[in-house]
This record gives sequence, structure tokens and C-alpha cells, in this order.
Amino acid sequence: MFRTLVSFTLLAVAYGAIGPVADMHIVNGVIGPDGFNRSAVLAGAAADSASFPGPVVTGNKGDHFQLNVIDSLTDTTMLRGTSIHWHGIFQHNSSWADGPIGISQCPITSGDSFLYDFTVPDQAGTFWYHSHYSTQYCDGLRGALVVYDPDDPHKALYHTPAHAAAEAALVPTADSILINGKGRFAGGDASPLSVINVNQNTNTDSALFPSPVIPTLFSPLITTPWWTIIEVDGVNVEPLEVDSIQIFAGQRYSFVLNANQAVDNYWIRAKPNAANSTLFDGGLNSAILRYNGADDVDPVTVQLPNSNPMVETNLHPLENPGAPGGSDPADYPLNLAIAFGSNLKFSVNGATFAPPTVPVLLQIISGAQTAQDLLPAGSVYTLQPNQVVELSIPGGAPGSPHPFHLHGHTFDVIRSAGNNTLNYINPVRRDVVSTGTTGDNVTIRFRTDNAGPWILHCHIDWHLELGLAIAFAEDVPTIASSNPPTSWDNLCPTFDAQPPEFTS
Repeated sequence: MFRTLVSFTLLAVAYGAIGPVADMHIVNGVIGPDGFNRSAVLAGAAADSASFPGPVVTGNKGDHFQLNVIDSLTDTTMLRGTSIHWHGIFQHNSSWADGPIGISQCPITSGDSFLYDFTVPDQAGTFWYHSHYSTQYCDGLRGALVVYDPDDPHKALYHTPAHAAAEAALVPTADSILINGKGRFAGGDASPLSVINVNQNTNTDSALFPSPVIPTLFSPLITTPWWTIIEVDGVNVEPLEVDSIQIFAGQRYSFVLNANQAVDNYWIRAKPNAANSTLFDGGLNSAILRYNGADDVDPVTVQLPNSNPMVETNLHPLENPGAPGGSDPADYPLNLAIAFGSNLKFSVNGATFAPPTVPVLLQIISGAQTAQDLLPAGSVYTLQPNQVVELSIPGGAPGSPHPFHLHGHTFDVIRSAGNNTLNYINPVRRDVVSTGTTGDNVTIRFRTDNAGPWILHCHIDWHLELGLAIAFAEDVPTIASSNPPTSWDNLCPTFDAQPPEFTS
């Protein structure tokens, strides 16, 4: 039986945070987060402290991050190479450190290490890291990345900082949902659940990180009434009160939880929006919100009907709202037609993405200049600098809704799923968007102000593995003049020298 790791994580202070300068050991280990043991890919500040999820990486806005990833993978039933993508980080002038295999690097070889060296000059909020090598992050290699802003504009809204992460045939189905790396599965033992502790009559700043690896949506629910969303995908937003959030793979939300209820235990629930999914019996898909002073028992609270769910079009940036170019025509409009063929592969505009053995960044440094020169054929689009790009993504393709993530940028969602109006004035700004279902035509805009090869892909990893992605080569002359470190130069020859059983 295939068993994939799907989890939400709510971090009260966070699992032994590391960073911004740290070693990160990648190892194999047998874990049983929901009571079922399986081999997994773990991360830790030391090999013997590696865990699932991995340690929270923290730093401050403006910090210089130096994260040395040490590959000690040995399980021959899994991939032994690896890479790390720092999801949501723009990587200005450091696209070589972005992480996706075939775009910005070759895999790190077992027994080798690679230093991801980058700065975060102008971003703060909730991000995360995960393997970007085939479907490896489905086996556990992921964790939270939190960049604090000493001048957080929402600081007055909360008393206690806390952070949260959520993770979520051809495409496996989930046996259980984990929250903070713990859960239960139907028919299994009553394994310990994660507990988030709060003080009564305080406002707690929390964050929600989803990394589902299956085509399922989740609506995190807490059986206390209100959350106030203050940040989306690393972008501060005008405070928005809701009582539930539908979250897609790769998205993040920070919110303030008003702990104004009686001292007791309350359920935190992640509801899979799938027809054949189990719900909450016996503590499935759940964690516990425990007020300090409450007994150490499972909650008996009842889920109240939700009356104020989050609607994406109600989210507005706190700073510098407005889509690039306003309502004027975009410099580079592009429609992305998604199909699923008889070969059981996805295609975008007729091309199926497969990571090239020579990363796009290396191809450009080596002299390739045009889309016709770049591999994979038909999947790479060249963009000129300082232009407004508008992408239209019709919904309804098999496996919908698809959560699409763009590396190297945030974008303004001028038309959201479930909506047929265009908002150029103050649309939500984020880096992962749901493409919706049949009848939707999600439309996003961004400005080409960050040279690099950037992948746009479905964040359901099984769909990415089946080809649901394209790549942008943004400002090719500037990319060609980039100068990655010698350790980056060595990644491809070191990996290519391995025997076939290692690289497949």
C-alpha cells in the first residue's frame, strides 16, 4: 500500500527553530505520525534530530540566509538525490538558489552538500521549504520558513507570536491528514494529537502552511468563532475576519486567533473537500486547541455551522495595492490551455513539461538565448524585462482545481476562481492561486522585475510529475551574466557521475 504524508502544521513556538545560518541534514528515517510506520525523508539541524516536518527556519527581514543542505539519504527504495526550494522567496540575484531540479540546479548527491546562500531584503511573513526533486516532498521533506518583520504593521493586533503550517491510481489518495506532524487514521489506534496551547483573553498570531501532495482541498476549522487574516503568501493584507479558510497546496495564511472562550479544549479540524473522505470521527483530521488550565483530554466541543468563510476577492494588500499596468492591456498576454492526454500526461499549450537533464539556468549561461533553443521544448517562454505579463488559466482540466505556484514573484489575481469580474484596483497579491473549475478563467498579472529562470507549476506534486508546468526565462541577457558559486558548477557533474540506480 502506498502511503503519502499529508499534513497541516500549527506551530505555537515552532519545533526547535534554526537559521538564518544553519546546517540542514537530510536523512531517511522510519516514522509513524498517525500510528502507521513508514520510511520517510527527514530534515534536521543534526542527523540524529531530523524530523517530519523539518525544523522551522527563521530569520528577520533583511537577513542573509546561509543554509547548508547535507544529503545523507541511503534508502534505495527512494530518491537519494535532493534539492530544497525556499517557497515564496524571490531570490533576487540568486536564482541559482531557488531549488527546482531542471530549472535552476541538478540534484545534490548523497554524501555531498550544497550551500543555499541568499538574502531576503524586502520580504517578511510565512513561507516554507520543501524538496523540489520529482515527488520527494511527498515523502516528508518539508518545513516552515518564517521571516519576521521587526516593524510588523499588524503587531498591535496580537499578544503572543505563534506560527502554523498546513499540509496538506496515478495520483494517490491520502490515508490521513497530519497537523504538526501528528494525526490518526481510520481503523488505527488513538495516536496522540498535536496540541496548540493558548492563554485565555489573548490574541495569538498564528500561521497556516498547506503542503497537500494530493488533489484534495482543505478547509481548516477551529471550533471557536473568529480568525482575523493578516497576511497571505508573505504579503500583508487588510485585516479580514472569517470563521473558516479554504486553503490550497502551497498557500499560506497568517491570522490572529482571539482566545476569548471559556478555558477548555477545542477541536482544530482540517476538512478534506473530497466526496470519499472520512471526516472527524475519533479525532481524524484534527488537532487540539488547549487553553492553559484545561484538562489533558480530547475536546467534546461541537463544530458550529460556518457563516463567514473566507472569499479570496475580499483579500486586499495592505501596502501598494493595484495590479501592474492597471486596466491597460498587458505587454505579454498568454493563455494557458491545460489538457490531460491518452498518454496519462498533462500538457500546457500542447507541451508536457519534463525536467531537462541540463537545468535551464545552465543552458542560458552556456549560450542558449531563445525559447526555441531552450529545453524542454515548448515549455519555456522568454520574457523581456520590465513588462507586464498577464496569464489566463481556464479551469476545468482533469484534477481541478489546480493550485498554481509561480517562483520568483508574487502576482495580482485580477480574476479569482468563482468570480467573473476583473479587479485592477486592489486584487489579492500572492504566489499560489487556485485555477478553479469549469467556467472559471483565473487571470493573474506580474511585472518582469526579477531576472531568472522561474517555473510555474501545479503544486500537487503528482500533477507536476505528470508534466503540469511551464518555465519562464526572464531577462535572458541578465541571466546569462549571472555567476553562481563553484559549488553550483559541481552539482551536475557530480550527479551525472552516479550509477543509474542512484539517479532513477
